[in-house]
Amino acid sequence: MEPLRPTPDQATHMEMGRELDRIEAAVADGERDLRTLGFWKVVGAIKRDRAAILAHADQAGRIDTAAFRAGVRTRVRPWIGGVSMLVLSAAGVVGVVLAATWTGTWAGLALLGAGVAWSIGWHLPAHAFVGWLANIRYTDAFLGGPPPPRPGIKTDYATYLKAEPSMRAWFHASGAIATKLAPFAALVLWPATNAPAWAAWALLAIGVLQIVTDVTLSTKSSDWKKFRRERAVARSIQETFVRPKPR
Repeated sequence: MEPLRPTPDQATHMEMGRELDRIEAAVADGERDLRTLGFWKVVGAIKRDRAAILAHADQAGRIDTAAFRAGVRTRVRPWIGGVSMLVLSAAGVVGVVLAATWTGTWAGLALLGAGVAWSIGWHLPAHAFVGWLANIRYTDAFLGGPPPPRPGIKTDYATYLKAEPSMRAWFHASGAIATKLAPFAALVLWPATNAPAWAAWALLAIGVLQIVTDVTLSTKSSDWKKFRRERAVARSIQETFVRPKPR
């Protein structure tokens, strides 16, 4: 009697498990470069297989969190980061009020400060809110990214993998959209303030510059790149389910 052999899908899942075990051991030994370890290649395969997500998401989440915390020291609890950004957003409201009270240069600086405060302050809460809708949870808030350091929020990667791919895509897009809207929101309020025209032009320039930066850079390395990646995953899964079976 021939021994039972795993199906192709079972064999693939077993190989994923072995790879994750290897990577988790390497991270425990001090390795932090998940790309070099092959982690993201394995994750890319897991994302396209719902059975693999159920089997391996928790382990992938442990690995991701351990590598992140080993490499990022400037971090706090997620709620502290969220509250800090809401306080910064409230400071932007104060800036608009001051711009309507003061005159001249000070009014212009107050309105410009409101636009900048909102550009920074809305990013993280937007991510957090859309992630909450998708049942994505968080492990840390942090300062990081390319210089200058910017506030970010770290997902609990297990919950991220379990979320619908389309919602993961909009999770990434939400922060970028909020940041781009912020200077234009301040610009809309300009007529109600005493800020001079140069403040309005400065807000317009900031908004346009951010859009240009998104088009030229973010599609290659940041939020919009991740948005496109997760949209591709969503399409791949959809095609798998709607593709007619061979007869």
